[in-house]
Amino acid sequence: MQFRAFDDDLRRFTEEFLRFDTTDGNEKPAQEWLESRLDDLGFETYTWEADADTLAAHPSFPDSDEFVTEDRPSVAGVLEFGDPDAGPTLVLNGHVDVVPADEGVWTSEPFDPTWSDGAEELTARGAVDMKTAVGVCAFAAMSAHERFGDDLDGRVVVECVVGEEEGGIGAAAAALNNPYPFERDAAIVAEPTSLTPVVATEGCLMKRLELVGRSAHAARRWEGVDVLDKFETIRHRFLDLEAERGERVTHPRYTEFDNPWPLTIGIVEAGSWASTVAASLTAECRFGVAPGESVDDVEAEYEAALQEVVDDDEWLTEHPPDFDRFTIQFEPAEIDPDEPVVGAVQAAMREHGLSRTEPLGETYGADNRHYVAAGIPTVVFGPGDIEQAHFPDETLVWEDALVAGEVIVNAVSTFLADDE
Repeated sequence: MQFRAFDDDLRRFTEEFLRFDTTDGNEKPAQEWLESRLDDLGFETYTWEADADTLAAHPSFPDSDEFVTEDRPSVAGVLEFGDPDAGPTLVLNGHVDVVPADEGVWTSEPFDPTWSDGAEELTARGAVDMKTAVGVCAFAAMSAHERFGDDLDGRVVVECVVGEEEGGIGAAAAALNNPYPFERDAAIVAEPTSLTPVVATEGCLMKRLELVGRSAHAARRWEGVDVLDKFETIRHRFLDLEAERGERVTHPRYTEFDNPWPLTIGIVEAGSWASTVAASLTAECRFGVAPGESVDDVEAEYEAALQEVVDDDEWLTEHPPDFDRFTIQFEPAEIDPDEPVVGAVQAAMREHGLSRTEPLGETYGADNRHYVAAGIPTVVFGPGDIEQAHFPDETLVWEDALVAGEVIVNAVSTFLADDE
């Protein structure tokens, strides 16, 4: 069957999948539903849970007591083509977890999928990032199997992992310990790329800054040491380094970005009382890491910048800040654009009239990095715009899902055929 023949089935599948609240740690009911659905659709299913101690030994992960792996199953379904052992295996990967939705800034219920007039757009948390794409991968695999299953050899794996938003718990587990009784030759991660092929993804360093000042009554503010003043000096030094790195650290796939390796200080908590000089501050920071760099490289640069500020400030010299890693770190990832899986996606794009086939880089991190690190060439390609991901009223243009499915079907056939 042509992929668009599954349109109604895909819509129903996606609506039901989106109704599950799958914020981190709540994925199990949706994954049990998905395993059952894949089984009903004719897939051979696999499940696995990450081992916290194994992940904690990985340099990207914190201590095992800082993240949860129990009752968080990842799920996959496999379709075999011809003689499966005589051909390659292609993984179509997505994730089930979503970021929280602040209902106060949504115009509809985040976990109650809403169609626009004419059913041309779908709004829900996860519509773009990225439950719809999981359904697209499943029905694309089925369409390819029905059309080419007797003529090609190999396997297609439709994989739905947990904990991507936390740093890739399910994907890291699969990369470190293969959950299948066969090897994997390449992967397509169907994150939202506006239907363009992404071969490089940025990493990020996560650090927590803690400062100590000296409190004083607001009426005698000058008797205290306001920690906010110290923070502003440090923040401006970090921003200067961000700008300098944007000029100095270059990459051919990131020339379109004005700020390719961004710094974000997403959380700042300071003080204890409105009429008391703030004497403590905690800031959580995310620093961009370019492909070709390491998290350690970037950490050393920002630590040196912080030390410059400390050395120039008597108070900070006597009361040095704490500046430590927290949560999961993202290493950057990049593959050769001449990898067969990239060529398969590009050829399929051209077959369906998509002209933006030049391989790109993106300023976000994704689960592709775990597979690339495991030696599995991985391209990121999927429906939707990253600017909708994590946003209120997250909305997908449905035609993008249909085009993505058509492209993936042809990419599967090209990739399997090229091995023959």
